[in-house]
Amino acid sequence: MIERKFIEESIRELKVKEFLEKEFMHRGYSHISIQSTPVGHRIIIYTSRPGAVIGRGGENIERITQILKEKYKLENPKIDVQVIENIFLDPQIVAQKVCLQLARFGVQKFKAVGYGNLQNILNAGAIGAEIVISGKVPGSKAASWKFTGGYLPKSGYIADNYVLKAKKQILLPAGIIGVSVKILPPNVELPDNVKIKKEIKVEEVKEEMDSDGNSKLEKT
Repeated sequence: MIERKFIEESIRELKVKEFLEKEFMHRGYSHISIQSTPVGHRIIIYTSRPGAVIGRGGENIERITQILKEKYKLENPKIDVQVIENIFLDPQIVAQKVCLQLARFGVQKFKAVGYGNLQNILNAGAIGAEIVISGKVPGSKAASWKFTGGYLPKSGYIADNYVLKAKKQILLPAGIIGVSVKILPPNVELPDNVKIKKEIKVEEVKEEMDSDGNSKLEKT
């Protein structure tokens, strides 16, 4: 019984995430966090454009809250909006931007889109990044194009715990295009990043006695 309830809760959470992503896709949406509290559900929306998500006078929040109550049966949902300061260090937003730019400019411009967003990520201070665009680009046969820069480990502790990842898909006239983004943010301390301290000069001091029997220090 407990397992069934857990599965139902996970499915409902997935549906809520899909709904909010579709609702705010063009408004700087990144991801959400759903927390169960004793008084209801708390939904945190992470976005680069909080004003567009909230709406004039909070109209979007009120409308979404009502939908979450009636359609998804969330108990007393409370929506908070958190601002993402640097959008080019968030793989979800970057992947979404790549998809929208491919839809706007066409798959023929995929190299400009890939390299442009990669450069924006590195300019934002990322240690390393990778963008992969897959699908029928630019020809009729499916292929994958990889854009990489900086240092990005593929395996190991850093890759598993600190590399931020996101995947998006978009349906274009050429077919379904997949976009994968990986970012190693600038605040990660790499284990092989060795810092060499400056050489410390040490002076040797000798103690000698003068003719009166007093101690006298001399540097050598």
